[in-house]
Amino acid sequence: MSDLLRPSSAHDLAGTAGALLEALRAAPPLTHCITNSVVTGFTANVLLALGAAPAMVDIVGESDGFARAASGLLVNLGTPSPEQREATREAVTGASAAGTPWVLDPVAIGTLPVRTALAHDLVVQRPTAVRGNASEILALAGMSAGGRGVDATDTPDAAADAALRLARSHGSVVAVSGPVDLITDGESIIRIANGSQLLTRVTGGGCALGAVMAAFLGASRAESSALTAVASASLVYTIAAEQAAAKAAGPGTFAVALLDALSSIRPAEIVAAARVERLQP
Repeated sequence: MSDLLRPSSAHDLAGTAGALLEALRAAPPLTHCITNSVVTGFTANVLLALGAAPAMVDIVGESDGFARAASGLLVNLGTPSPEQREATREAVTGASAAGTPWVLDPVAIGTLPVRTALAHDLVVQRPTAVRGNASEILALAGMSAGGRGVDATDTPDAAADAALRLARSHGSVVAVSGPVDLITDGESIIRIANGSQLLTRVTGGGCALGAVMAAFLGASRAESSALTAVASASLVYTIAAEQAAAKAAGPGTFAVALLDALSSIRPAEIVAAARVERLQP
C-alpha cells in the first residue's frame, strides 16, 4: 500500500535533513573513504563542498585504526585491487569494533567474481547502510546476475523486495538509487523523487552519494535513526543536483555546479523542494 506523505510529514523529513546538514557543517565529520580510483577526487570534493572532512585512506596497516577514529566509513568496491580488498576488510573490522557507522557500495557486482564475493563477505558483517543501483541490490540479495557493468538494467521498484530482504537479514538500511530513490530499514520504505539525469553523466555521481551517506551517518550518530540519516543524505544530494542541473549547460558545468550547490544549499530550500513518499511493505 502506498500513501503519499502528508505535507506535515514530508515537512518533518525535510526539516530533519536540513537540521542534520547544519549539524554536519558545524562539526565536520571525518569521513573515511575506501573508494574506487576513478572517483576519488570527485568524492573528496563533494564531501568538502558539503562541509565534511574527507580522508581517502586505503592502505593496509592504516585502515583499521583510521576507521576506529573516523566519524563514518564508506566502502566502495569499484576498483578492488588486492591491497584495497585487504584494507577494506581491515577497515570494516575497525569500524565494527569502534561502532563507526559504515556504508557498503557494491559497485558492478553480479557477473564480476572478485567484487561479488567480497560484497557477499562484507554484507554479513552488518553495514549500517548499503547503497547501490537496483541491479547491484538485486545481485547482492542473490536475486539477479547484476546489471551492465556499473549501469543498472532494473528499476528501484523492481529491487524493493531485495532491499527489504537485505535490510531484514543484516540489520542495514538499504538505499536503491535511481530515478526515484528507494530507502528502507526493512520496516519503513521512503521514496525520494528528487534528482537529475545528469548525475548519471558524471563519473562519480552515484559513488559520491555513498560518501555523503557516510558523512550524514557520522554527523547524526545518536541524534537520529540510520534510516533518517541515509534518507536525509539522499534528499540533500538530489535536491542539490536539481539546483545544479537548472544552471548547467551539460555534464561538465553540472559537475562544477553540483559542488557549488552542495556548498550553498540551505535548510529552507530542502523543505521547499522535497518530494517524498512513504510505503508500507
